[in-house]
Amino acid sequence: MSHSLRTVSTRFRAYQLDQPGSSYSYMAGDHFTLIEAMATTMSRESIKHELDLCRRTTIDTLHITSWDTDHCNVSGLEWILENCRPTRIEYPGYEPHTDTAKDAKKMILAYKQRHSSNSRPIRLQQVDPPYVLSLNPAEGLGYNDIVYHPKGLVEKSNDNSTIKFFRAGMFNVLSLGDVEHANIGAGLRRCKILCRETDIMILAHHGAEGGITTRKFLNHIDPLLGICTSNHGNQYEHPSPSTRALFDNDRPLYTTKRGDVVIRSIDSHGDKFEVVDLEASSTKEAERRVFTSRKSRLLRANADAIRNTYNRGGFKMGTPRT
Repeated sequence: MSHSLRTVSTRFRAYQLDQPGSSYSYMAGDHFTLIEAMATTMSRESIKHELDLCRRTTIDTLHITSWDTDHCNVSGLEWILENCRPTRIEYPGYEPHTDTAKDAKKMILAYKQRHSSNSRPIRLQQVDPPYVLSLNPAEGLGYNDIVYHPKGLVEKSNDNSTIKFFRAGMFNVLSLGDVEHANIGAGLRRCKILCRETDIMILAHHGAEGGITTRKFLNHIDPLLGICTSNHGNQYEHPSPSTRALFDNDRPLYTTKRGDVVIRSIDSHGDKFEVVDLEASSTKEAERRVFTSRKSRLLRANADAIRNTYNRGGFKMGTPRT
């Protein structure tokens, strides 16, 4: 367990879409992850712009939480594979159950095959229960990503979504996919690392009513802020009014209804980050706010205090093996 506070230039972006769906990116140091295989007419230029800001021409990882078309769209996936050229793809651990989802999986397998003979090999990882259970236990404070779910597959595909905690940067992002079942939420509430380190929480199932995002869940996980992609038409009213009511000025909720939301480390890239809410298709700022990451506060404590905090028992699962 590392007790050192690191300097990690970190960026997160929530992309406004012109259709229902989710799209985010997380750049920690020199590693760029695109979360969800969605790239619409509206968001493609923003993705390119974000790569330019990060001085990148390709992405390292494409992380897909669900086979549903609002997380993995065939046309979006095709554009990402052709233009962003990921070297690692993490895809859902359950079998696709629609023709479009089956086509998406075939496209991913074909992409790996096309690049099998070149100097840039492609790594595929199906995030299924055997993979999750094979991971090293997440025991303490640090900068390793954690995969929490799926630990088992169920009939309802939403509850087989991948849950991953992105914590390689100076601020941490909890991605919850489409999970809905209360038992999954109860398990996450027992995860000591999540409850002490979550800065940004991507709302489960787009913030739909009746999911795991309850007041009890928020009080345990205690994120500094919530975030949710909403297409500009927002025909599904995501997030729901009841979910919006759980957030306030002390724990704000940001959506992409107005435009992209950019979150970036500032100053020394060790503790402070700012949220910039942009106007649609522009760099004009509608709002800016600064936060201090929860992890940095913990890392300022002495080693004995940190050890005592993280050795009090609790749920452990899931740092990817290197």
